[in-house]
Amino acid sequence: MIQIGDACPAFTLKDQHGNERTITSLLGKTKIVLFFYPKDDTTGCTKEACSFRDAHEDFLSLGCTVIGISSDSVSSHKAFAEKYQLNYILLADTEKKVRKLFGVPANLFGLIPGRVTYIIDLDGKVKGVFNSQTDPLGHIKHALDLVRSL
Repeated sequence: MIQIGDACPAFTLKDQHGNERTITSLLGKTKIVLFFYPKDDTTGCTKEACSFRDAHEDFLSLGCTVIGISSDSVSSHKAFAEKYQLNYILLADTEKKVRKLFGVPANLFGLIPGRVTYIIDLDGKVKGVFNSQTDPLGHIKHALDLVRSL
């Protein structure tokens, strides 16, 4: 599992518009909040996604890009983003390669993908890791506090 002090691994995934996004194009240019969540349009994930939406201006003002990743498809992400007016990047990790690359654990006997948030600084190093399946809203406050301190 990726831990504090590790370099952010390189990856490319499609966003909710079908455009390829490469994390290396952002590293060194912006701080990054990268959050893995289980599934679009479920209760906890919707609360988390909408909380990141509501705090998005705060993250932007701190020079930070917010990115959400799940194994849902591009079309699912597009519908999810439109339904809840999500104003940040959603990436489709349909083969769960990036989830595995980061070592995001599954919960509940491996049936539910984990919920983990990573904070990445301008040097491309992981400065924070928040892991909690049951607290989808706590990640936003922790992430914002840590980004403020960078």
